Amino acid sequence: MDKLTMTQIETQLKNLDGWTYDGESICKSFIFKDFKEAFSMMTHIAFVAEQQNHHPNWENVYNQLAIKLNTHDVGGITQNDFDLASAIEQIVTKG
Repeated sequence: MDKLTMTQIETQLKNLDGWTYDGESICKSFIFKDFKEAFSMMTHIAFVAEQQNHHPNWENVYNQLAIKLNTHDVGGITQNDFDLASAIEQIVTKG
């Protein structure tokens, strides 16, 4: 698993709507209808994250979900982070 360069991160971010890089993680915040919908999305994401053995850093307050992804083992961003971000986008889009 290789740590991505800044150029690679910037290129990959162009394929993910609304995701940003904060210097440590790729990040995105989501707003849902209510707590139940936010928690439901978190549950769906949790199953995919467990399958990928790659787990998000996240915070949930009522209908808001903030997600940060990075790969602790390499101290940066890897393709695993972008794969999980893409999966999260699919989950949230399907609703």
